Amino acid sequence: MKRISLYFLFMLMLVLPALSQNITIKLIQTSDVHGNLFPYDFINQREWGGSLSRVSSYVKKQRECYGNQLVLMDNGDILQGQPTAYYYNFMDTVSTHIVADVMNYMGYDVGNMGNHDIETGHAVYDRWVRQCHHPILGANVIDASTGEPYLTPYTIINKNGVKIAVLGMITPSVPSWLPENLWSGIRFDDMVESAKYWVKKIKEKDHPDIIVGLFHAGKSGNRLGKVVENPSLIIAKQVPGFDIVMMGHDHEACCMNVDNVEGKQVLLINPSNNANLVSEVTLKVRLQEGKIVDKVMTGALVDMDEYEPDTALISYFDSQYKKVYDFVQRKIGRITKTISTKDAYFGPSTFMGLIHQLQLEISGAQLSFCAPLSFASEIEEGEIKVSDMFNLYKYENMLYVMELTGKEVKDYLEMSYHNWTNQMKSADDHLLLLQEPLSSNERTKFKKPNFNFDSAFGIQYTVDVTKPQGEKITILSLSDGQPFEYGKKYKVALNSYRGNGGGELLTEGAGIKKEELKNRILFSTDKDLRYYLMKYVERQKVLEPKLDNNWKFIPEKWTINAAERDYNLLFGKNKE
Repeated sequence: MKRISLYFLFMLMLVLPALSQNITIKLIQTSDVHGNLFPYDFINQREWGGSLSRVSSYVKKQRECYGNQLVLMDNGDILQGQPTAYYYNFMDTVSTHIVADVMNYMGYDVGNMGNHDIETGHAVYDRWVRQCHHPILGANVIDASTGEPYLTPYTIINKNGVKIAVLGMITPSVPSWLPENLWSGIRFDDMVESAKYWVKKIKEKDHPDIIVGLFHAGKSGNRLGKVVENPSLIIAKQVPGFDIVMMGHDHEACCMNVDNVEGKQVLLINPSNNANLVSEVTLKVRLQEGKIVDKVMTGALVDMDEYEPDTALISYFDSQYKKVYDFVQRKIGRITKTISTKDAYFGPSTFMGLIHQLQLEISGAQLSFCAPLSFASEIEEGEIKVSDMFNLYKYENMLYVMELTGKEVKDYLEMSYHNWTNQMKSADDHLLLLQEPLSSNERTKFKKPNFNFDSAFGIQYTVDVTKPQGEKITILSLSDGQPFEYGKKYKVALNSYRGNGGGELLTEGAGIKKEELKNRILFSTDKDLRYYLMKYVERQKVLEPKLDNNWKFIPEKWTINAAERDYNLLFGKNKE
């Protein structure tokens, strides 16, 4: 009897490994890389952290541990930002796009489309999609003529018997920011409804063990017009089926677990931007007779500055690096004084004045609207290089001329300054609308995005910060002394992001219906505004920025001292 028991025990030991198997899979996500491929900031001409070169070192080390059990994903907004991407977007359009080349070199398994990828235009992102050796997803990016997905909706990745479905989607707010020629023939469907449709389809067709949402959208759930810009958290909670939701777009680092409507836990994770962090998910599963009987997912955000740049990658792409370096080093003119966006939050500034002047020069419009797109950019006195153009203008926006009435101009500015300034009740209040509570240990931030703080040029006006929205702005006259009339129509220069409804200053502020905006466009450049700014500098040779005091905050007995205090909170030193 004892011999029989030992025999069965021996046989059981042989059979159990075949019946039960523990597998660990590593999922790695980058997002909002914005062209940061190398450990060098081509805009500010300095070494810096993050970048895919460091991610490559980290991934190689992880592959030493996990081998083929590693899945590398990117979540969009990789084609815009650093001149690295810009050069291969618009200058060298014949070579393999460097972003596709680097992603292929690193062995990405899947990518996703982001709104700033769409911003580069069909010629650029269609070429990138073709050249990548992995699918670029976009389940809610729909071919308007066929009703079918324009991009691959999802992909199935098999790792040692574990079937992982990755469903990719993009924020549907793209039409509110970008001119239609950049996404012609495409529509962007609601993410929640698309998620419901595709999860059902994926389950019925592929029967995956794990479903990952790769969403170029954040978790705030905020609405932009009729659509939800950042519905990732909503989907995780309300659409059963997802095990993991990889987020992006909002540049907000996040790693959290939530329960969905069925009481099952979903991991949400977002590595912010510039490849300073990556999302790392360790997936541990136990298989019994080929089926998952247990799974545990743990997430972490890993700091890439703990890793040295991958010298093999840098060496492999040395010729491309040198092309971009030479491009940004090219001298195109001179500027007679240093200008900075830091001054733009407290009144007229030479930095914003230069942008306004260039917009009017290029367009022939009567008025100009623009905002400080970068929080604290600076162009130093002396030679101007191509790299300075990326500080002067951050995004690849077109320039529009739109027709607005005088009243719409005022209402537009009312919303802009309402988002920008605090309603002061006493001389001790903040001038600017800042996040609360303010910590003495950290630099404070604006409550609303600074890229929506539009000022105007071509008119003389005051901003009374003691008044509520609707009563802040008093327009005194046109800058040439002619009267400003509410009932008159004016030609206004502004960027395409704003002209398509971005920031809602035209829709919610000026009260123009979203569908009417395109009828107000009188003119559009065919290339991005930075291109025309570059050409303008080359023609002028010497820029002499002048301060045009065409507007001011009042009452000055409060605002001047408040500006000094708020400058110190924002930038850590007294305003010069």
